[in-house]
Amino acid sequence: MAVWALGINHTTAPLDLRGRFAFAIDQIEPTLKGLRASLSRQPEAALISTCNRTEIYCAGEKPELEHTLDWMAHAGGVSPSLLRAHSYTLEDGLAARHAFRVASGLDSMVLGEPQILGQLKDAVRAAEAAGSLGTTLSQLFQRSFAVAKDVRTSTEIGAHSISMAAAAVRLAGQLFEDLSEVKILFVGAGEMIELCATHFAAKTPKKMVIANRTLERGEKLASHFGAEVMHLAELPDRLHEFDAVISCTASTLPIIGLGAVERALKRRKHRPMFMVDLAVPRDIELEVKALEDVYLYTVDDLAGVVQTAQASRQAAVAQAEAIVDAGVLSFLNWVDQRSSVPLIQQLNAQADEWRAAELARARRLLAKGDDVDAVLESLSKALTQKMLHGAMAELRAGDATARDRASTAIQHFFLRKER
Repeated sequence: MAVWALGINHTTAPLDLRGRFAFAIDQIEPTLKGLRASLSRQPEAALISTCNRTEIYCAGEKPELEHTLDWMAHAGGVSPSLLRAHSYTLEDGLAARHAFRVASGLDSMVLGEPQILGQLKDAVRAAEAAGSLGTTLSQLFQRSFAVAKDVRTSTEIGAHSISMAAAAVRLAGQLFEDLSEVKILFVGAGEMIELCATHFAAKTPKKMVIANRTLERGEKLASHFGAEVMHLAELPDRLHEFDAVISCTASTLPIIGLGAVERALKRRKHRPMFMVDLAVPRDIELEVKALEDVYLYTVDDLAGVVQTAQASRQAAVAQAEAIVDAGVLSFLNWVDQRSSVPLIQQLNAQADEWRAAELARARRLLAKGDDVDAVLESLSKALTQKMLHGAMAELRAGDATARDRASTAIQHFFLRKER
């Protein structure tokens, strides 16, 4: 059984390219069905898509990396050569090691961040719903979750990590002297916005407003923080009210355009605006960054902020990598053992067939009134002869080399001393 992975992430691909391969959770099931239909052997498949990475994991009789890459390039509307230049392909142990490192937060922009583990579990549930998660990938991901748990409980890998939300607060604090005087707009109502709102709420800003397409979901989140809520359609007319805008939605197109921000700045008399776009694809048009009174940061811009305290985490990283390596060896041993399963099943089936035949014969003899001890003796001899017939035939073979091989194997399997 072969395992392979193909992906792009924040270290290999720019934000705009990653945006082409961003799949919402409700898109994963049809996407996986399309992927499997495009490959010749209908392999097991799972798809992970976050703001920092999109990865495909597959398992099948033989790896189909090139076909997988071609399909992914077509899905993102780019040439295979462009995708190849910004992607990574991994097989077997390297694919497993990568999955374990991702689950443990070792491959994240924020070293040790826990959010990726929940995203992985969501991806596994989506693959299960699509019917594309077989025994091998299920084992791969369940073991990755176990390794991640071991890493988090046995090391201090996440002790000094700065989340994206905390980084946004830190940057805002550098621009505004007093965050308690700042009015903040959160665009979206997902997990990342909830994290950001939690961090900013601790600074008791002057006003917090949640803007979302569905008011019900926005109201539910706003109630946690005593925030106001507004419909997303109101955003262009009210953008000027806010000193800070934090956006993270699943929109496939920007929802805050250059013109809307220019009009907002004019109404604000060019008082500065702090904007953070955590969405992939972008929520805020790239051209906004060029405006003189706007401080716009994307997920990639936050990389320098979150990569702090690296030296203090090196020992924890080394310890975590050792846990990952042990997990990879265990998984590869399991995969190797899986290759023997068909033979084991055949042996069990053959033994059951022999047993059933001899048992039926013994019952017939007993029904006729034959002596019980004689029937049992005959039953045991018949089973023994059936089990040894193949070995005896090999020892009587005319080829001396074949006899020597058979002799070594028979001594190993039949003449071992029990310990």
